[in-house]
Amino acid sequence: MFKPKAAFSGCSVDDLGKARAFYADVLGLKVDDEGDMGLNLHLPGGQSQFIYPKDDHQPATYTILNFVVDDIDEAMDALEGKGIRFEQYGTDALHQDDKGVARGLSAGMGPDIAWFTDPAGNVLSVMQTE
Repeated sequence: MFKPKAAFSGCSVDDLGKARAFYADVLGLKVDDEGDMGLNLHLPGGQSQFIYPKDDHQPATYTILNFVVDDIDEAMDALEGKGIRFEQYGTDALHQDDKGVARGLSAGMGPDIAWFTDPAGNVLSVMQTE
């Protein structure tokens, strides 16, 4: 029988130094350096994510981390103040406002969510669920 004692997710980056600075200094996460193996990110809620270097890294084309916040506009303003730029996907299927937020709460269609990338191009989001 499958009985794991723990679980964590992982993703690759092309530059561990840039990743460490971004996740620790810009996002304010606790980051443990695991040497050449990678970085262990301590996420809110007690989870973790392992970031490892990969020479032929290709950015994830899907959201690898979602940060749930109380106020999406306030969180976005704080991140923009640290140099984060939010994605505008410009598709008919995804309606985003001028700020880059897909406003699902007011439409009764899920959370408010906005996307940005880490220095390796991996997609992250901030979302407000209520």
